[in-house]
Amino acid sequence: MGVYTIGYGLLLSLARWNGFTPHWTWVGTANYLDLLYRDPTIAPIVRSAALRTLVVMIAVPALAVAVGFPLAVLLNRITRLRAVFRTVYFLPYITAGIAVYYAWTYVLQPDSSLNYLLKHLGLGSLSQPQGFLGNPATALPTLIVVMSWSAIPVAMLLYLTGLQAVDSSVLDAAAIDGAGGLRTMTAVIWPLLRPITAAVVMLNMRDALQGFQIFLVMTNGGPGGHTTVLGLESYNLAFVNALKPTLGLASALGWLLFVAALLLSALNVRVLRSRT
Repeated sequence: MGVYTIGYGLLLSLARWNGFTPHWTWVGTANYLDLLYRDPTIAPIVRSAALRTLVVMIAVPALAVAVGFPLAVLLNRITRLRAVFRTVYFLPYITAGIAVYYAWTYVLQPDSSLNYLLKHLGLGSLSQPQGFLGNPATALPTLIVVMSWSAIPVAMLLYLTGLQAVDSSVLDAAAIDGAGGLRTMTAVIWPLLRPITAAVVMLNMRDALQGFQIFLVMTNGGPGGHTTVLGLESYNLAFVNALKPTLGLASALGWLLFVAALLLSALNVRVLRSRT
């Protein structure tokens, strides 16, 4: 079944079809060329979506590492109620889903609780009268924060597992050599956790590259296409333009995303091998 699906998708990427007519129109690599540069209507949209996807692929893993690692360090130092705190920190991940995205959408509306809270805290200059998702300048950064909110618990738990697996003799040796807490963290512990960092970065880059649910539910690419990413554009080509022969374009874009994911995986493996 899986082989059939892959083969069917590959063949579809070489054809023009709207999903209703009984026959395909074979076009070879024309779909790929149209997506990359040739079609004056679709190619600019794909390039803009690729740029936004790249921003998300950089920002979300960076935030996951920057916040998840310090949280893991703090949690590792807590001896009492550690399980409780670990559960609390992990809640954003296990509650992630369509319902949570709708809840975030409500919180970020113009007349919602977030704007109300900012105004009553004397931070009215930070509020958004048109909503955080309605302002082209804040829509994509806001979605990045929401994605990071779901990504940080996984990063924290992975780092916590790594910290608890560090051999105490290594830390004792660092202390004997006169290394302080910060020096031990940066020169001993952080290098030992490099494989975990690579895993966190890789997982979040993959989700940013292929995911689109949060963009579909919370903004549907708006305002004015400022949150359209490659995954959402592939969805739009396949289902929003259902009466047009764009299923082949959607399949071709999906294969381009698949190749990009393979290249990222190969790069990740190469980086890990070069540093071990």
